[in-house]
Amino acid sequence: MSRLLKLTMASLAFTAMAPSQAAAEAREFSLENGLKVVVQEDHRAPVVVSQVWYKVGSSYEHGGITGISHALEHMMFKGTARHGPGEFSRIISEHGGEENAFTGIDYTAYFQKLDRAHLAVSFELEADRMRGLTLLDQEFAKEIKVVMEERRLRTEDNPEALVNETARALSFQTSPYRQPVIGWMNDIEQLNAADLRAWYQRWYAPNNAVVVVVGDIVTDEVAALARKYFGPVPKSPVLPAKSRTEVAQKGIRRVTVRQPAKVPYLFMGFKVPVLRTAIGGSKHVSREEVYALEVLAGVLSGGDSARLNRRLVRERQIAAAANAQYSLTDRLDSLFVLEATPAEGRTPQELETALREEIALLKTKAIDAAELRRIKTQVIANDVYERDSMFYQAMQIGLMETVGLDWRLKDQYVDNIKAVTAEEVQSAARKYFVDDGLTVAIMQPVSSISLPATAEGAL
Repeated sequence: MSRLLKLTMASLAFTAMAPSQAAAEAREFSLENGLKVVVQEDHRAPVVVSQVWYKVGSSYEHGGITGISHALEHMMFKGTARHGPGEFSRIISEHGGEENAFTGIDYTAYFQKLDRAHLAVSFELEADRMRGLTLLDQEFAKEIKVVMEERRLRTEDNPEALVNETARALSFQTSPYRQPVIGWMNDIEQLNAADLRAWYQRWYAPNNAVVVVVGDIVTDEVAALARKYFGPVPKSPVLPAKSRTEVAQKGIRRVTVRQPAKVPYLFMGFKVPVLRTAIGGSKHVSREEVYALEVLAGVLSGGDSARLNRRLVRERQIAAAANAQYSLTDRLDSLFVLEATPAEGRTPQELETALREEIALLKTKAIDAAELRRIKTQVIANDVYERDSMFYQAMQIGLMETVGLDWRLKDQYVDNIKAVTAEEVQSAARKYFVDDGLTVAIMQPVSSISLPATAEGAL
């Protein structure tokens, strides 16, 4: 589908369908053991998406055990007293389904996509491993090697990922967001099965989980299945993670990462608030600012006509690629990231100067009505078309619940984006795009033979 057609249809979609209509399709209930279940009926296809979200991720970890949430995710497929290693995946496959899991900064989630008739299979298996994981030493010894190799491939042998990891560790001094989801290699090497057993016992409980079901199902039938399979799972005392608030930054931070690579890479990260901060009653952050930052990301990199791609890539040819990233649904205050690759013959320093010029322009000149309208349409179009996916609908609900937001806020997104003004966008740029909240990381390509023989990378 052409981009213009998608935008036109999206515009019609969000003007014709009020958010309250989407919210009315979802229902929430809780079991006596504290498990929250959210069900959204979607009868377009005879399938169902089932997700179990646990409120624990890398931001709950501390030094010495980083990566433990991700390692436990791997071990969740290694068997219970009732089902041996690999049985979970085999049973789902036999029923024609797909299953997997993912770990994030603030959550760990497990999902299945099945024919609607097999939801009970998913519930039975997930309920079994919610408190019944065996975590055998011999299985852990094999799987932790898989985790180590994953880190080598996805981070240590990936120059851009390594720079991102280094930059975030420098950006945050006390916030747990300085820790990589996969963990530091030294910590991974020292983990043992006993560590994972303790982590599992602490966080994996029905009263620390949310089950989200979206698809061709009937809510009352899902509720009956949830009571049957998850109801008997005992609750457990879950002590909240201690607050680790980021200290105020007092100047720009810089780092150069020397790594074998073909081209340089630039990372610029500004400290910014998130929706949870604004809703939590902060005197210094408003909801309007958070949604203005979302629009700002669209202004800079929301499609081919956005400023970074149009000005830096096509017109000035300073960048081969440039992008802006912001997530308003993180649990803790986060980063607004600008990342870019210099065009051939250009340097990261030239690229940083060009990005700073774009930032200065946002601060000094309000975006005009036509550009703001186009960017809003693009941002909303992305949301509208993502909601066309059952999996994404479930993702929205699970993500918001695990970071401490009411899932119903997702249905206010379109209206909040539409309400953003040019003045709010300019004000947000002035307030948050400042050197006292900035970290700059540059990846400097080097020959692998120029690095120390014992080093996998150098700073």
